Amino acid sequence: MGKCQSADVSRREERNENKKHRFLESMARVGSRVFLPESISSPSRRNVYTTLKEHKASTYDHVHELVNDGINERGSGKVGLENLGNTCFMNSSLQCLSNTEPLTDYFLGYDYRGEINHDNILGTKGALVRSYAELTKQLWLGRSESYSPEEFKSSIGQFAPQFEGYEQQDAQELLAFLLDGIHEDLNRVITKPYVEEKDFDGTNDEGDAIISWSNYLLRNKSIVVDLFQGQLKNTMICRNNKIIQADGTHGCGHKNVKFDPFMYLSLPISDDCNSLDDCLSLFCEEETLQGDNQWYCSKCQTHVDATKKIDLWILPPILIVHLKRFKFSVTGYRSKIERQICYPLSDWNLSKKKKSEGGVFPLYDLYAVSHHRGTVTGGHYTAHAKNRFDREWYDFNDSQCRKVDKEKEKLGFGPSAYCLFYNRVERQHDATQAQETTTPIRRQSISRPELWPHLQRDTVTQWKSTRVAFDNASAD
Repeated sequence: MGKCQSADVSRREERNENKKHRFLESMARVGSRVFLPESISSPSRRNVYTTLKEHKASTYDHVHELVNDGINERGSGKVGLENLGNTCFMNSSLQCLSNTEPLTDYFLGYDYRGEINHDNILGTKGALVRSYAELTKQLWLGRSESYSPEEFKSSIGQFAPQFEGYEQQDAQELLAFLLDGIHEDLNRVITKPYVEEKDFDGTNDEGDAIISWSNYLLRNKSIVVDLFQGQLKNTMICRNNKIIQADGTHGCGHKNVKFDPFMYLSLPISDDCNSLDDCLSLFCEEETLQGDNQWYCSKCQTHVDATKKIDLWILPPILIVHLKRFKFSVTGYRSKIERQICYPLSDWNLSKKKKSEGGVFPLYDLYAVSHHRGTVTGGHYTAHAKNRFDREWYDFNDSQCRKVDKEKEKLGFGPSAYCLFYNRVERQHDATQAQETTTPIRRQSISRPELWPHLQRDTVTQWKSTRVAFDNASAD
């Protein structure tokens, strides 16, 4: 990625002399257990008493309330991150994640240590999440104007060695590795069972998607799954040019459908793309696989031409969109797509793009943007984020943080937006009511299907073909 064009890139020696940070006490933390009022009758049933009974929390609402009450609003979250040497890519991603409210709530107010999976060989035995939690604490509970993320950089470098040195890297790649590392460190599944991957024929998509999600949860349950992961529908259709159907189309008629989890959407940009919706339409556009890209048809038992179609099925509470601005030529030369893209700041309605009948109404507001300005060899990353308390936009340029006007900054349009962070919201559709609430974050568990995103709907339909082995489900 070349070198970072940053103002504070040469201050590493000075920081090494002032390495000590003020010790910060953690907030009080809560776990997954909550006490709810419950009415009980006396033996004679003449009197009814109210008592508190312990329950497994279904959401993180109690954590959000604790953190909101415990944070000093004045300077919270308005802290810069010092550049350690070409680390603007890391700082930009971290500021966007820091302003992801439910994730910050989790690391400030939840007993995350109790969910560290020390046996997972794919994780860091908690080293990564502990360093990320300390960084979160410094950004939201500290009093300094900037913080040096050296401890965090060391931890992410041990998990993903490409981030060990001081070369400029890709912000989206850092983001992907970080979220994957947090997931593995906090995976609530201690012993992962073998689960056979299921393919379907497209005749019962709603039920098949639920089966796929339940199988995924058998091996993956964490705050990352709860917040960031949704589901895509991937449809492959045989187009064997040696077989002609009665309607003149090619192929044996075999269709293969898979429902795959996703953590972010990587959207292509073409010369015709002017808006984020254009990029999303291009992502969902049917493509033909030919030549070296042919697909193996299990019915024809050979590689054949095929069509491939990806659709949005279930969307997560936090939707991360990555615009694919960097591309490689056939000769390996890397270049940047500078096309200006218009993206919504609020009310991004994805109801026409989401194909499942299940799930909360997909209306999203933007809360953070990771920008890349400049060239592949000499660019610089910054971030914009909306503060959770004063609801103002701030510009984060390494150690510098300043409040900005979204109109003057031209937020919502331009060639620099690289990763977009959207929060799903629930709004009253009645124009006379101004009430607005953030979507509850539901803890995903194989034993509690009522919390699965597929079943969050106005009218819950029972699908007869949904064959989930609840009897063998393991509780969180």
